[in-house]
Amino acid sequence: MSTYKLEVETGKELLAATRDSISIVLIGSQGESQKQKLDHLGKDFLPGAKDHYKVKSKEDLGEILVVRLYKESFRSFPESAWFCNSIKVTCPSEEIYEFPFHLWISGYGTFEIPQGKGTILTESVSPAIKKQRESELNTKRQTHEWKTYAKGAPHCISADAVTDLSPNDRFSHKKTISFGFNFLSSSLRPVLKGFLQNSNSWKDLNDIKKVFSIQWTKISDLVSEQWNEDTFFGYQYLNGLNPLMIQKCLRIPDNFPVDDVTVSATLGKSTTLQKELQNGNIFLADYKILEGIPTNVIDGERQYIAAPMCLLWKSPNDDILPIAIQLNQTPGEENPIFLPTDSKWDWTLAKIWVRSSEFQVHEVVSHLLYTHLFAEIFNVATTRHLPMGHPVYKLIRPHLRYTLEINTLARQTLIGPKGLFDQAVVIGNDGVAVLLAKATESLTYSALCLPDDIQARGVESIPNYFYREDGMRIWEAMERFASDIVHYYYPSDETVSRDPELQAWVAEIFQKGFLSNKNSGIPSSFATRVELTKYLTMVMFTCSAKHAAVNSGQFDFYAWMPNAPSTMRKPPPTAKGTTTYQSILETLPAINTTAKAMVTVNLLSKEPFDRRPLGRYKNKSFVEGVPKKYIEQFKEKLSEISQQIKQRNKTKKLTYHYLDPKAVECSVSI
Repeated sequence: MSTYKLEVETGKELLAATRDSISIVLIGSQGESQKQKLDHLGKDFLPGAKDHYKVKSKEDLGEILVVRLYKESFRSFPESAWFCNSIKVTCPSEEIYEFPFHLWISGYGTFEIPQGKGTILTESVSPAIKKQRESELNTKRQTHEWKTYAKGAPHCISADAVTDLSPNDRFSHKKTISFGFNFLSSSLRPVLKGFLQNSNSWKDLNDIKKVFSIQWTKISDLVSEQWNEDTFFGYQYLNGLNPLMIQKCLRIPDNFPVDDVTVSATLGKSTTLQKELQNGNIFLADYKILEGIPTNVIDGERQYIAAPMCLLWKSPNDDILPIAIQLNQTPGEENPIFLPTDSKWDWTLAKIWVRSSEFQVHEVVSHLLYTHLFAEIFNVATTRHLPMGHPVYKLIRPHLRYTLEINTLARQTLIGPKGLFDQAVVIGNDGVAVLLAKATESLTYSALCLPDDIQARGVESIPNYFYREDGMRIWEAMERFASDIVHYYYPSDETVSRDPELQAWVAEIFQKGFLSNKNSGIPSSFATRVELTKYLTMVMFTCSAKHAAVNSGQFDFYAWMPNAPSTMRKPPPTAKGTTTYQSILETLPAINTTAKAMVTVNLLSKEPFDRRPLGRYKNKSFVEGVPKKYIEQFKEKLSEISQQIKQRNKTKKLTYHYLDPKAVECSVSI
């Protein structure tokens, strides 16, 4: 008779305990044990507990490959979910096998957990492991089905409400409570002060601060002071909420008739536009993607959008300055080119129109599409095609946490019909779908891979580009980590190309996420370890650092509404010399629209409780010594990056801290 010792660990999560009856079967390379109930007279599976049991078998089971759990009703008590952290099995030979899980087990039935050692599917894999993986994936494909969100946009999880999601895709109780509190605290003050009910124009821009009189941050205060300065306008293209837009301009576009004479007063007598183009000092922000996007009606009032072009210059002081703005794509007498030498209010309104367009592109393309929706694609495809024993699943699992719930909530309350976009944003629900389709069609792989994106936009050498500097440090650390893991589990390129689960995973992402667009350059299969490493780095970076860069500073930069109006109530000017301070107030969003947008960005800037900063792996999926060493090396590198960022920020009045690894959430969860 062989005796196996068990250590069963229950999670510390709220309500992690269960009253249900739990039994176990050990499945080994040489046979299975008999089903045995785990029972210490009802004192089992309490939150944070490590319960110890013994399982007897008439024969040696060999290597323990899988544990099968049976969750059954206990007397007349109602079913209760159980958060199982892990199970350790000590064999008679003192060999220890670990079975990390860190998931909820809900309902009644059987649940199998594979041994924690990462395994790719090859001919030598045990039939017991193959059977477990096949069963696991078949079950997950039933709970994680695809549906079309909008024509031309990436697919999404087939769930109309968060209650349709699997328990393991839902927020923890702690996060749910915190998220609800943040929502109430964000909206209560504007409600009590009457801002959400007032559809009038602002009489004085300074009154905007009264919406959140006690919640302004150091940076939002600086934004309110500097928003109309050209230097700050340009700074935001590097270190604001959308540092993905600016690109080097080698030739002035034909539909943007700017010449030496046009900008000579700004550039000065010592240089010309042609010289600055040749020296690589001219940049462009082109919002052509907004052309033709349908606009919204808010409070019975038609809203307006522009598709501007903004020419920028790197001055001898290394400032990025706007030097010419055209508010629509087709040049003509009724589409004048605005310049810094124009009247104060003409130039101010032109910049406001650019910033309003920036809000649309940032929120829908850079934020929603590039991070939230692609993170959801990675999440669902991973669940459907990579079993928990797969090393790639183990590597990217921390970056998929809570994404399905936050995205489902967003489709319900933010970008859905009558949601906050319909209430406060010029493109509204209908415009979101159109813009997403245009952005998805034009997407390239290089836009998702930071080093390639920096090179493609020609911004490798712009000074004071902290998003690039910090992002590249994180990308390189992730790439090293991913490469180490890939080379540990895949001894050759051939093992990558012959991994059926991995190939099915990337193929479905290509089909459901990138809509089989071959022109995008996005892989639909992997032939080498280098290709796989780059792709995994892209996935991890997208779900963590890139999301932090385009999300965490929303209140900082958008709380002061004139810096990024969510909508405009008057059409773009067709002539110079007509703008006044009063006409700007009449063009900017109404008081209630402003307050709704501010409530939204305030909520989205607050990461609720139950955070997991980048590199802090609470749930340990890897059990082998070598991958654990790689994790520690990755954490050490992130700590080094954090220190570098903190040191730099000591010298800055306007800090860039959004990519400090200690502030970067590991997944898209808000």
